[in-house]
Amino acid sequence: MNIILLGPPGAGKGTQAQRLVEERGMVQLSTGDMLREAKTSGTEMGKKVAAIMDAGQLVTDEIVIGLIEEKIKVGNAAGFIFDGFPRTLGQADALAELLSRNGAQLEAVILLEVDDDTLVKRIVNRAAEAVAAGKEARADDNEDSVKIRLMEYYKKTSPLIGYYYAKGDLKSVDGLQSMDQVSADIAKALD
Repeated sequence: MNIILLGPPGAGKGTQAQRLVEERGMVQLSTGDMLREAKTSGTEMGKKVAAIMDAGQLVTDEIVIGLIEEKIKVGNAAGFIFDGFPRTLGQADALAELLSRNGAQLEAVILLEVDDDTLVKRIVNRAAEAVAAGKEARADDNEDSVKIRLMEYYKKTSPLIGYYYAKGDLKSVDGLQSMDQVSADIAKALD
């Protein structure tokens, strides 16, 4: 089973992906993690990624798709969770082509719905809790940065909601519930 976790920054995609990894044996494909891993891998693709990232540039969709395809080809998992990808309609089309080329398909897109004001409070509180626990908060876990990230989400990623709804793949889950209830609702949507 291959799924996408979709939703704004801080909606809980990473947390829910980890739960699916533990409970269902799926593999989480986080593009950020894959890029960092590739950068230090020493492979030909990794050297390309390192050069681009070291120059402060954005890695192209083509490279990201290539990294995802490498993972899918060697993966022997119960399915993949796409976390942080796709972010645009072009990436969604590229992912569909990649899956088709590899004899796979997308079974579901889970939209974690979260109210913006609650989301901003959640992320700012997450930063405060990290600091209180003696940990370092993410540099972008402050109200101004969160609002900028939300604007980017609405401009570039939110069109995927309509795209996947029209394809019949979209299933919505209330992301403001407890983590356990969100997990239960995701399980219900997948089963």
